[in-house]
Amino acid sequence: SCCCSGVMLGRRLFAAPVIPRAAHAAHATPAVLRRPATSGDRRRMWRGAAAVTAALALQRHSQVFLRAASTASATSNEGMGADAAQQVLEKAGLQVEMVQCLSDNYCPVFHHAASGVTFVMDTPEAAPIAAALKRRGWTLTHILNTHYHGDHVGGNLALKDQFPNVQIIGHGSQEGEKIPGIDQEVAEGDEVRCGALTSQVLEVGGHTASHIAYFFPEVPMALTGDALFTMGCGRVFTGDFARMQASLGKLRNLPDETVVFCSHEYTAANVDFAVKVEPGNAALRARQAAVQRLRAAKLATVPTLMAHEKATNPFLRWDVPEVQQAAGGLEEAAAVFTAIRRWKDTGNPPAAARM
Repeated sequence: SCCCSGVMLGRRLFAAPVIPRAAHAAHATPAVLRRPATSGDRRRMWRGAAAVTAALALQRHSQVFLRAASTASATSNEGMGADAAQQVLEKAGLQVEMVQCLSDNYCPVFHHAASGVTFVMDTPEAAPIAAALKRRGWTLTHILNTHYHGDHVGGNLALKDQFPNVQIIGHGSQEGEKIPGIDQEVAEGDEVRCGALTSQVLEVGGHTASHIAYFFPEVPMALTGDALFTMGCGRVFTGDFARMQASLGKLRNLPDETVVFCSHEYTAANVDFAVKVEPGNAALRARQAAVQRLRAAKLATVPTLMAHEKATNPFLRWDVPEVQQAAGGLEEAAAVFTAIRRWKDTGNPPAAARM
């Protein structure tokens, strides 16, 4: 049930309102569980498994609705867009609509009918999100913010005006990185309940110092914002390169079958860069052709599967010899990542940068 909230300290759950807002209906308040997680817990929870395959659903106009599929087929598009999500989300009882916002943002809207909750990852702009909710007849209950950038929190306050009982969850304020309208501040080790679903909060600073991600182990699904993209990662702004590499390492440890929702349609540029880094990667070449087909048909390349990212995303492959060679022969993980990320930022490959 989603009707209670509480804080887990050690192994005891103290039932108490997280935010004392009388205007917030009890059914909309998630429980935040705070408990230390051991490395053994994480290893057991994040152990890799076989990647999921699924059928590619028809996607129309600017919004993509991922419907449950009763059959699965391995296609050249496997691992991106609707194809990546269907079987996993169906088993979890989730319906998802990918709402396009601004120029290249996505806002995934998740509805769990069994527990009556609807939550989103970030709010680039309110109008298209509200329109999707109205069309589906869903009431927004949770906003899970990943970081403070305007194209991720721009719709928070307007959506809260329309849905007064919504809970806005995000990282704590630090160094001016504030989430508008926030009700719950969370950090590494916290668990956020959205109805019957529970997510683990992962601190994945680097793009911004306070960036977080949400991992739902029962699905499994990760909401990564601008930390990890389909075959890419976010630029390093208020964080630093070493921290970004460590954060991506944390995400890389998630199970292979994890469905990854990121926030932008950057995949065409990302895969073209990835091929420059690893021209001999056959899996990457196959994904490049699939991206071209999907984008030519105006179809989304989000979400993705973690297994495919491990095999093709250069920012997760710092321990692969060909990537190390592309980084100028570097071998230490943070150094390799930094060299590849700076290449992407500047257009100058590491060897050329040394000349």
